[in-house]
Amino acid sequence: MNNIISQLENNKYVFENLLKDIAEAQYLWRPAPDKWCLLEIVCHLVDEEIYDFRARVKHALEDSDKTMVPINPVGWVTEKNYISKNFVQTLHNFIEERNKSISWLKTLKQSNWESTLQHPDLGTMPAKLFLNNWLAHDYLHFRQIVRYKYEYFKQNSDTELSYAGNW
Repeated sequence: MNNIISQLENNKYVFENLLKDIAEAQYLWRPAPDKWCLLEIVCHLVDEEIYDFRARVKHALEDSDKTMVPINPVGWVTEKNYISKNFVQTLHNFIEERNKSISWLKTLKQSNWESTLQHPDLGTMPAKLFLNNWLAHDYLHFRQIVRYKYEYFKQNSDTELSYAGNW
């Protein structure tokens, strides 16, 4: 588990570097009307950090008998009015929350990662599954953010980009 925790810690720097110094036009740009913009993605990362992955791991390790608190990541985009948030502050909030997560995870020296909770739809799920999926979630969003940055650059470039290679 230490390797996963270390990678989650390293990933905060990847997110920070991928998302720093982005102009408003770019972080509000959508590749399609039904897709999230970078601002909404960063808001999603904050909420997933707090209410999904950290909360689910903690729940499985400490309160597995209690009912899971439902989450609504897709609905939060409108419910929490993500588009109205400040991009720079939200990125800062995400990094702060990731730091809190890492600090907490590093205290879990003798935890039973096979400890489970009951998901109402997915059944029995161990803490290890949530931790591993937390890391996988990071990687999925790296891919998404890089794709958005490429597509935005391609759309706004006055130069043919095929020489760079196939996307």
